Amino acid sequence: MARVAGIDLPKNKRLDVALRYIYGIGPSISDGIIAELSLDPAKRVKDLTEEEVNKINSLIQKTYKVEGDLRREIQQNIKRFIEIGSYRGYRHRRNLPVRGQRTRTNARTRRGKRRTVGASKAVKEAAAAKTE
Repeated sequence: MARVAGIDLPKNKRLDVALRYIYGIGPSISDGIIAELSLDPAKRVKDLTEEEVNKINSLIQKTYKVEGDLRREIQQNIKRFIEIGSYRGYRHRRNLPVRGQRTRTNARTRRGKRRTVGASKAVKEAAAAKTE
């Protein structure tokens, strides 16, 4: 099992796909790493030698910010926006979309489950008593 940047890469995936399991590495960076080390992108992770895994590991460590360091930096940036009171910080603090999306409809992922505003229990009971 190949362990790169603290992540166990899936054994049966192709190398170009398996590298994307590391937070901060997407398709273009994955392709760049493979090209720089002149590896075969179609090669399976289980077929990599220990030397190739070490090369990948060292290149990622010295060139890219991935996993914990990247997550930490992103969280610090968000905290900074909140502290300086910017519009983006305000949106983060209130759990609203940050990049200009509409909120009148949609935005459910960010805002959470709907909280229906309207008829309360007392109003429903009064209506039921009225009809009887």
